Amino acid sequence: MIDVPLDLPERDRKPRRTGLTVVIDPGLFTGQFEDAIESVGEYIDLVKFGWGTALVTKDIKRKIDILRSAGIEFYLGGTLFERYAVVGMVDQWRALCHQLGATVVEVSNGTIDLDHAAKARWVEALAGEFTVISEVGFKDNGRADELTPADWVHCIREDLAAGAHLVTAEARESGRSGFCRPDGQPRHDLVEEILGSGVDVATLLFEAPNKQLQTYFVRRLGAAANLGNVRVDDVIGLETLRLGLRSDTLDLGL
Repeated sequence: MIDVPLDLPERDRKPRRTGLTVVIDPGLFTGQFEDAIESVGEYIDLVKFGWGTALVTKDIKRKIDILRSAGIEFYLGGTLFERYAVVGMVDQWRALCHQLGATVVEVSNGTIDLDHAAKARWVEALAGEFTVISEVGFKDNGRADELTPADWVHCIREDLAAGAHLVTAEARESGRSGFCRPDGQPRHDLVEEILGSGVDVATLLFEAPNKQLQTYFVRRLGAAANLGNVRVDDVIGLETLRLGLRSDTLDLGL
């Protein structure tokens, strides 16, 4: 960023612990991906190859090399872990992660029938060899509604105690499930219970795939909000939200 004579919010330098921007790659063409990392990589902290896209991306190793050159870590979407786990093949999934050179993994139970305690045991088992990002929340809105705010806090604490580095709050790439309602509105009571629980906010990653959710969390938590499922073409827009350079958050730094 160019030097400007404005009093802007402080942003930690990479590698950051707070103010993380975690980008989702839903299967971008490799040329697009390379252009994006070259253009906005300085604002990206992690890249998640969404759900199972890594298995059908011909140039996945090329994409990983692009990230390595930019000093950006990556991980495979938690749905891929679930696909392997549901058929008892976590060892093969672990081998795949090592084969690709992943040092970060995501463990989730948003789709399959895997109880929270069992998920936490997987977090604990993997934390010795990877940096583990866990995920709390369900993709199905019916199941998501059954998870009370107290349940969310319990699951977050359980995953952190098991060794998770970050715990992701589920909203999907649509922003319409997990801690969000089907109309895209966040469940404010749930978010406030999580934030008021005493859990270190630096250990929480909120999925925010659109400007509405990004604005909501930047206004609530400031520039230090950890946000995930960000599209590459929203990275600059999000950075301006963090810095109060967009009308939605212009008043925050005044």
